[in-house]
Amino acid sequence: MKLTRKESKIRRHRRIRGKVDGTSERPRLAVFRSNQHIYAQVIDDTQQHTIVAASTVEPDLKTKLSNGGNCDASTEVGKLVAQRALEKGISKVVFDRGGNLYHGRVKALAEAAREAGLDF
Repeated sequence: MKLTRKESKIRRHRRIRGKVDGTSERPRLAVFRSNQHIYAQVIDDTQQHTIVAASTVEPDLKTKLSNGGNCDASTEVGKLVAQRALEKGISKVVFDRGGNLYHGRVKALAEAAREAGLDF
């Protein structure tokens, strides 16, 4: 039986979450991608607490970007989440692509966060 794209994504996400866990020393950088926007959070799973977050729905990014669902928007979100994490003293994270393939917008966000100073 062939799986649908949605079922494949859910299976990948569950497999990744079984292996990736954010701690206080090395929190998890979680990415969620919708058709129109992209969201990134740095999460401490031991305390179940979001430390910093950034997305294309924020007013300052929304006015700056013409479209929230492209690689340029993902790059801006990656830079912003890395900047906010570094301000909180977080430089090392574990990357959680959320079941998405490491390609396109997810890859653009990850590379922008690396260039801005996050280590993963």
